Amino acid sequence: MKDNKVTFLVHAAAIAAIYVVLTTVFAAFSFGQIQVRISEGLTILPYFTPAAIPGLFVGCILANLLGGAIPADIIFGSLATLIGALGSYALRRHKFLVPIPPIVANTIIVPLVLRYGYGVPEPIPFMMLTVGIGEVISCGVIGMIILLALEPYREKILGTAAGTN
Repeated sequence: MKDNKVTFLVHAAAIAAIYVVLTTVFAAFSFGQIQVRISEGLTILPYFTPAAIPGLFVGCILANLLGGAIPADIIFGSLATLIGALGSYALRRHKFLVPIPPIVANTIIVPLVLRYGYGVPEPIPFMMLTVGIGEVISCGVIGMIILLALEPYREKILGTAAGTN
């Protein structure tokens, strides 16, 4: 039992670290009203393991802190990723629907943070469009490429517990 907890923690920490690295390396287009946060492609990982849920949440918090985000962005942007990860986990039996929750959560929440937190003057529907397009690219395209690439190795990479979804 203790080994399962350690494995869960290690998976969550590794996912958080990868999220932070991807966001930091691609910082030039990971922030702002027009963004494609490559690290959001990892939001498909709850399809494989529930450890991805806290991993993505903590990774987003750390990435936003390191990226110089304001407190509202750190809180609500990270909550958008958490909501998306929970939704992805809930849809894990329908692999082609897994990217939808993070796309929707970020498309709704991030423009509100941009407007009310950062004072971006563009209309909220326009920012929903731009953020939504970025999320479709990162979660829908990159995320599905990751999912399809990892799926044949599901149990080997994430252990036998991953096969019990």
